[in-house]
Amino acid sequence: MPSFFIFIAMRTKLAFICCFCLLLMVSASAQLVYDFDPTCQKAYNEITSLRLASGKHLLQQARAENPDNLIPDFLESYAHFFELFFNEDPETYQSLKSDFTSILNKLEKGPSSSPFHQYSQAVVLLHKAIVEIKFGEKFSAAWNFKKAFSLIKGNEKKFPDFLPNKIVYGPMQAAVGTIPPNYKWLAGIFGLSGSIKDGMKQMRTVLGSSDPYAKIFFNEIAFYYCYLCFYFENNPDEVFRFIQSKKLDVVNNHLFTYLAANLSINNKKTEAARTIILDRNNSPGYLQTPVWDLELGYAYLHSLNLDKAIEHFSRFVKDFKGKFYVKEAWQKLGFAYYLKGNQKAAESCRTNVLRKGNAYSDADKRAYNESKTGEWPNPDLLKARLLYDGGYFTEALKLLSGKSQANYQRASDQLEFVYRVGRVYDDLNREDEALKFYNITIQQGKNRREYFASRAAWQAGLIMEKRGNLKEAIAYYQACLAMDDHDFKDSIDQRAKAGISRCKGQ
Repeated sequence: MPSFFIFIAMRTKLAFICCFCLLLMVSASAQLVYDFDPTCQKAYNEITSLRLASGKHLLQQARAENPDNLIPDFLESYAHFFELFFNEDPETYQSLKSDFTSILNKLEKGPSSSPFHQYSQAVVLLHKAIVEIKFGEKFSAAWNFKKAFSLIKGNEKKFPDFLPNKIVYGPMQAAVGTIPPNYKWLAGIFGLSGSIKDGMKQMRTVLGSSDPYAKIFFNEIAFYYCYLCFYFENNPDEVFRFIQSKKLDVVNNHLFTYLAANLSINNKKTEAARTIILDRNNSPGYLQTPVWDLELGYAYLHSLNLDKAIEHFSRFVKDFKGKFYVKEAWQKLGFAYYLKGNQKAAESCRTNVLRKGNAYSDADKRAYNESKTGEWPNPDLLKARLLYDGGYFTEALKLLSGKSQANYQRASDQLEFVYRVGRVYDDLNREDEALKFYNITIQQGKNRREYFASRAAWQAGLIMEKRGNLKEAIAYYQACLAMDDHDFKDSIDQRAKAGISRCKGQ
């Protein structure tokens, strides 16, 4: 009898081992895939329209339909990225930070024979790098950017006909191509190389393609192209023509809303920006972000609608959890109170400029540097500056007409006066008069801390470039790069470097 039980036990053990091996075989045969199926396409479109809740719901549906599909994990990175990029909430970052690593670990297990294998990892690393910059983790961000660049570059060689490569590789090449000379050593260490010309060629290849992925990834393509064209090619007219000709939905796609409004503000189209923001679809389901109040604050301040500017800047600094553009927002809020004659509130705002946010962006750096002087701008110069930024050139010129540098006591005000007159003339297409004031600004301000001389040199370079005087344009751009230790140096240098590259056809 004992032998019978031993026999049964052995048979049971054998059956268990067989079943276990069979399960392993079944598990091994369940092949992980990268399938951008219709449900994933819908999820991508929702997420890149900033309808994050709907997009995440579709990702759950996609996982239920195909548990072995890695694309839902890839798209989850987009949802995390947009939430952290726009809102910068430290608590949300701490809860989502490890998710980027988890997503990368999952994607690494996918089939290397798929063009999505390296591509998806590169995109997630890029998302991670940009978010890390927002939270002050610069070294980690640089390292992840380098890894993303290497992956996408390798994938382009391995799968040259895979169109999505160009969607990411193009902007990265363009960005690397504008690294200012004083940071070239860092690019060399990381092995980065690229050019604006090559990057934009990649993007235009994508835009002119009939490849199905060009349609699937259109939201992302349009976003990258507009910013590259605006900042690197200095061609805002092409950007707004593109927005209109492609009929970008600035009402129901909040990523396009932000794109059009933000670039309108930076192109001095205040009325257009305000209309775009106020007319956006406000139904539930979109990412809720204080960024809209920041943009509206700019729009109202630039038209000197001080009460509305105070309303929106106050709401932004109250609700925003991040640190980027906080100093500038407090400064602009202080300007509004200052121009209304409420000096006590203005001084309180200045204290917050010094205490809150960070100085990583050029705008925040400038706000901090201006505020720590303890001086307030000349009211007329400040109004002219704000009106000019809003595109109200005639009104700005009226404030400056009949005046000269002799009307101002401070050297900084004297320099700003000639710079501001030059900028107004430039935008009124009175280029010869603009060049006259730009050259005065360069000569008087090239050794000063204010950014006026550097920006004047860049603007003069643009005029010469437009006229086809490329040698003179390059000379102005190089003069811009030669000026050190001034506000906005990184961003102005990047634009000057882009100008030199354009003039040399690089």
